[in-house]
Parts: sequence; structure tokens; C-alpha cells
Amino acid sequence: MGDPTGFMKHTRQAPKYLPAEVRLASHEEHIETLPEQTVKIQASRCMDCGVPFCMSGCPLGNLIPEWNDQVFRGRWQEALKALHATNNFPEFTGRICPAPCENSCVLGINEPAVTIKLHEVSIVDKGFAEGWIKPEPPTVRSGKRVAVVGGGPAGLACAQQLNRAGHQVTVLEKSDRAGGLVMYGIPHYKLRKEKVQRRIDLLAAEGVAFRYSCHVGVDVTWAELKSQYDAVVIATGAEQPRDLAVPGRELDGIHAAMEFLPQSNRANWGDEDVAALHPKKRRIWADGRTVIVIGGGDTGSDCIGTSLRQGARSVENFELLPAPPEERATNNPWPQYARIKRVSSSVDEMQTRGGKVHYSLATKRFHGKDGKVAGLTTVELDWSTGKPVEKPGSEREWSCDLVLLAMGFLGPRKAGFLEQVGVALDERGNVKTDAATRMSSVPGVFAAGDARRGQSLVVWAIAEGREVARCVDEWLMKRPSLLPAVRIEQFAY
Repeated sequence: MGDPTGFMKHTRQAPKYLPAEVRLASHEEHIETLPEQTVKIQASRCMDCGVPFCMSGCPLGNLIPEWNDQVFRGRWQEALKALHATNNFPEFTGRICPAPCENSCVLGINEPAVTIKLHEVSIVDKGFAEGWIKPEPPTVRSGKRVAVVGGGPAGLACAQQLNRAGHQVTVLEKSDRAGGLVMYGIPHYKLRKEKVQRRIDLLAAEGVAFRYSCHVGVDVTWAELKSQYDAVVIATGAEQPRDLAVPGRELDGIHAAMEFLPQSNRANWGDEDVAALHPKKRRIWADGRTVIVIGGGDTGSDCIGTSLRQGARSVENFELLPAPPEERATNNPWPQYARIKRVSSSVDEMQTRGGKVHYSLATKRFHGKDGKVAGLTTVELDWSTGKPVEKPGSEREWSCDLVLLAMGFLGPRKAGFLEQVGVALDERGNVKTDAATRMSSVPGVFAAGDARRGQSLVVWAIAEGREVARCVDEWLMKRPSLLPAVRIEQFAY
């Protein structure tokens, strides 16, 4: 540790959001940048705590105390090396991860936690700015070929690790760009897509091959894939959205979040055809609309912020569950991730425009006019028994002409590729794998990320990608892998 008394001398100073009206004026990243000296001072707050619970709070097992100390001492290149030792894409996690590491910080027991996320993004951003991050292609090739199906964070991390082990890796991506949700789901204002593409370009320069607009199971069959590659990794994500089966669902103007969000990102890229990824090539835009977002998680928040930036007339947010507590409940102690009420930047923006989050609210039916949605009916829920019970007489009518469904995901899509491969699924509909080897029920076919564990965080995706790469390397080479192991199964969240 750099300063044994740093945590006693300095208070927490995390980057702040720019004012809401400033944020809403553009799709630029909307959080302030702190001076380097401030970051060093904040790094000095990392304690010599003996057992660094922050490392267990992070699914990647990041070497947090190590690079905090190096930041404090101004040893930025050493800090970058330590950061990259466990995390392939810290410029992603440093921006969009909810930072479970900070919830597990020992200082956080009775003081504001160390600003771990700030140090992470500061290290990697300085690394790119100084030109320290360069392609590192392998010097020796194994002669083995691996197909990674899906170019999201799990697939990309897996591809980079396997490439480092000397295997020839091809990422097959059904979209026209790699990145998955960090490219097409997460809005520009949280993570600029140039930063995602920069990392993909680095992987390509290291020798990873990419095949875009290649829908495995349609454009390439499983039989073709099996004949061309020595191993296959399923990293397709959990793309099946949870739907809302109520009367009127068929009305025009009701869309899944991932039909809506990619179009805004494509527009910010400057693409002419923003609806290219929509199944029916339909443009979905919120300008001038009365928008209701159903679902209160991160995806719902992204729909809110994107709708406001597109010029929505108004936005309201419905959440089925009751409002979280303001402070940790007794059954949610440190160092667990605190299940408390948080206000995202997008919800804050919605509130400045008169909208709000309506908790314990269920949608009963949609109403339409000329085949288009014009409103919906809700009912309030009573959760006092632990189960939702509709409150008599609490029905309410709402006007709207755009509804965005952001209620989570139900695992990978089953039709097509997974059906062709014939892999076994677990009770939640995810690809079932052996806990130790990450191999599915089909020999030589592995799975990682949301396709294996269900909808989760970007840190989990990267951790899963790293671990499955080690497992694939061992299976291909019939010996222990030199790739680092990830202690995934030790984490409870």
C-alpha cells in the first residue's frame, strides 16, 4: 500500500455526472474526468486490510490493491500490466460495470468505499492515450482451429485468450459488427462505440479472425462448423427476451428493448440504415412519442435515456417489484452486493422531465386504435406476503404510443444453431456444461457467458470467456493450460 493513513486523510471523491440537461443534449459520455492527481489521492485510500474482499467481490479476481498502490505511486504502466492480467477489457468494465468490488471494499464497512472503478478506467484510458496498449500476436501457432460463435464480451475474451495460447480463432458474429450488447445494447452515452471497436481492431491485429453477418445455424450449418474446426465455443448470449403475454400485445408500437436500442447506436455511428438488425427492418424512434418503459433494470434505464435523447414527449417507467430499501437489509450484509435503491443517470434525467419509476405495478392489457397502441391498463401489487397480490380497485389507464419491454432475458435462442448441435439445456434453458471443463453434452462444444449462466454482468461475461478458453486449451492440447484460471465458482453473485 502506498499511504498507510490515506483512508483517514482523504474522503471519497468519485466522478460526478454532468447536469441532466447537458447530458440530454447529446449522446456523448456524460461523466466528468478527474485530474490525475485526484485519482492518485483517491488510490491512496486503499487500506492495508489484510484480506482484500474487493478481489472476491469481482468475478474477475482483479488485483485491485496492487494496481491501487501503483496508481498512487504514479507507476501507470505497471498498473496497466496488473489490470490486464485479469481483465481483457477494463475500458468496458470501468464504464458500465456496477462495481461489486466497491460493495466488498473493507473500508466500505463504515466509510465510503475506495473509488476502484475510477482507478480502473483511469489506468486503461491512460494506457491508450500513451500508446502503451498495442497488438500482441502469439509467436507460435498450435495448428488448432477454434470457432467462437458470438462476438460479445464473453466471446471476445475467449477469442483473445485462445489466440494468446497459439490457436487460430475465428469469431462468427451474426451482426455486422462485433461487441454484442456492449456494441448494440449499451447506449453511446455510457460507452462510446469507438472504444469498443478499438479493442476489436486490436484483437484482429493480434490474429483473431472475424466473420460478420454470419448467422450460425442459417448461413453456416453445424455440420459445416464441425468439419472445419477442432473445437466450438457457444457464446451467443441470452438473447431471448421475456415477453408480456397480455391482451393487446400484438398492437403496433410495442417492442422489445433490443429491437429499439441498437437503432440508436447505429444512428450514432452514422449508419444510413438504422433498422438493419430489426427482423422486419422497421425503424423504431421515440421522437415526439409518449413512451412507457416496462422493466426497471439496466436495460430499462437504457431505454429511458435513449428515448429522452431522441426527443420523447414524455417517459414513464413501470417496475413489477417493490422499491428496494434505502439501506442494506439485515439479510444482505457486507461484503455482498448491496441490494439498495439506486438512481441511474437515465432515471434522474426522466425525473427532471416529470417522469418517474412506478413500483409494484403490473400491466394488465394494452389498448389500441387502428392497430396501433394507444394506452394500457395497470394494477397495483401488494408484496407484503412475499408474493404479488393485486390490490382491488387500483386499476389505472395510461396513454402511450410507444411501449418498450425491458423485462430481462430467458436464455439463448433455441431455434436454429442450438437445435442443430443438440446440446443439453439446464432447468433455466441455458446451455448445460460440466462445471470443471465447461464442455457441453456434445464433445468438443463448450459454452460461456450468458448462454451458459443466463443474463448477467459484463464482468461475468469476461470471466466466463477467460475460463472457457483455458478449458478449451487443455482439451485441445491434452495437458494443463498455461492460461490463467478464473475462480468463477467461488463467487456467490
